[in-house]
Amino acid sequence: MDTVTTANSGEKIWGGGDNQPMGASYGKLMMWFFILSDALTFSGFLAAYGFSRFKFIETWPLADEVFTHFPFMHGVSAPMYYVAFMTFVLIFSSVTMVLAVDAGHQLKKDKVALYLFLTIVGGLIFVGSQAWEWKNFIKGEYGAIETKGGSLLQFVDKDGKRLALADFAATLPDEREQLTRNKGRWFMDEAALPSYSVAEVQAGFKAHPEVLIRTEVINDKKQKTILSREESELRLAQASLVVEGANLTRNEYGSKLFADFFFFITGFHGFHVFSGVVINIIVFFNVLLGTYEKRKSYEMVEKVGLYWHFVDLVWVFVFTVFYLV
Repeated sequence: MDTVTTANSGEKIWGGGDNQPMGASYGKLMMWFFILSDALTFSGFLAAYGFSRFKFIETWPLADEVFTHFPFMHGVSAPMYYVAFMTFVLIFSSVTMVLAVDAGHQLKKDKVALYLFLTIVGGLIFVGSQAWEWKNFIKGEYGAIETKGGSLLQFVDKDGKRLALADFAATLPDEREQLTRNKGRWFMDEAALPSYSVAEVQAGFKAHPEVLIRTEVINDKKQKTILSREESELRLAQASLVVEGANLTRNEYGSKLFADFFFFITGFHGFHVFSGVVINIIVFFNVLLGTYEKRKSYEMVEKVGLYWHFVDLVWVFVFTVFYLV
């Protein structure tokens, strides 16, 4: 066993040799330490999300109304379908990683390369899907109005079906000017002009008596509260800003904190998946070059597998708290 002698007492400590504590090699033990510390980090993020959601439970967005997009199916509401597909792909990549590790134990180079390649493809599909989901989340679909008090107003028809601003907003001749920090209240600014001004939304609402306002407050039926026409007119008179999509300061879907946590937690997890893909690619080329075959050990594949399984497990918790609960 490799040892290191301390200067003061001559006591010997483990230096990462062949005889390992708990039967784990030095590399695998360090990977477990990293996984444990990273698990604590994710736990803190998810706990903060849980506390914030509990505090603002009445205005928290409904996942079934936010994540409704599916590629090449524009205009078709498919709540949670694509998220379920992403989750399936990532979990399946864990299966291929298990097969790669098992092939490594049997010193079967070609099978290790094949299963690692499939794992990389699964990881790339997931990261690409997450980027596509971010794009739709940022762009938005319907638009909303933010009042002077900071509450959010969404629009529905008489049957309660969501309406986009484009469905009823008027077109006024007045030219709009982009809000910049030197002109805005309290140094407010906007990245770009929204598609419609507050006046255009108000004029379109007045011209369409069938349009009603839905607040961000969830009622006893687990649905957003729909106001009467009279109440809708009173609330719309307090309009301050047009909100389209979501960013770190505004969110057309509901509570602003939801967007903040969504970008931070899913982005942090996506970075982990992307890092895992890069590492898998490096290991994949080493497999093709016969590096591990010469060593008569595919332990590096096993260590990368531990990280990949951890990333997949974390997604199960992220998926649960953001999309299912």
